Amino acid sequence: MQDNDAVIAATRHWLTRAVIGLNLCPFAKAVHVKDQIRYVVSAAHDMEGALLDLEKELRWLSEADPRAVDTTLLILPQALLDFHEYNDALFFAGRMLRQLRLEGELQIASFHPDYQFEGTAPDDVENFTNRSPYPILHLLREASIDRAVDAFPEAETIYARNEALMRKMGAAGYHDWMARPADDD
Repeated sequence: MQDNDAVIAATRHWLTRAVIGLNLCPFAKAVHVKDQIRYVVSAAHDMEGALLDLEKELRWLSEADPRAVDTTLLILPQALLDFHEYNDALFFAGRMLRQLRLEGELQIASFHPDYQFEGTAPDDVENFTNRSPYPILHLLREASIDRAVDAFPEAETIYARNEALMRKMGAAGYHDWMARPADDD
């Protein structure tokens, strides 16, 4: 039996410590501070269940008031634990977005405990920029992304900056950083 509160707490710690604390995503702090992030813990154990929960959350977010909920983290603590299966699910998630006619309105970002960018080795420190405590499908509003990019003129440099930061920290430095408590955990 999963403890949803513990799953959300671990996810919040990762968000506040890594994503916001290391400024991996300069857009994350605003929605966090405004409490506009919806945390949903899936009870799914397989890809089919995860995709059903994804469909439900895509529909929910598309109908929600963006001033109240800007983004959703669909957390999958019991499903898609294998990174290759997770990648397969991302293919179907993209198809679902198109089938629901939400492409251009919403998009899905991916995070996983074993995240590995194409062309990297599993232990390459650059992969830590997208490593989360659980498999996560991050549902984002395109309009919010557009506003954030307008406010951050060199958004295309984020990826390279994050890679350089991870190389400078190294895996041990990253793990030490993550082991410390965040201010608002």
